[in-house]
Amino acid sequence: MSTRYNNGSHYENHQRAAELHDGAAHAHRSAAEQRGKQDHLTGQERSRQALEHSRNAYERSAQIRQAESTEPAPPPAED
Repeated sequence: MSTRYNNGSHYENHQRAAELHDGAAHAHRSAAEQRGKQDHLTGQERSRQALEHSRNAYERSAQIRQAESTEPAPPPAED
């Protein structure tokens, strides 16, 4: 994650990236489990679900970016 858009420390940026990565991994595991339970779905239905998940992920990412861009900047460090 670039610090260009976030005034947090490198550590905070790395932690946030790790949280997002873990969330995505969890979503993929859940989807894999569901695929095993829903083998009867057609290719068209799977495509529809994939598009829906993609849109949800995009909207959630946009919400996170918006929230991060509106956070107040931390006070400058004193020497």
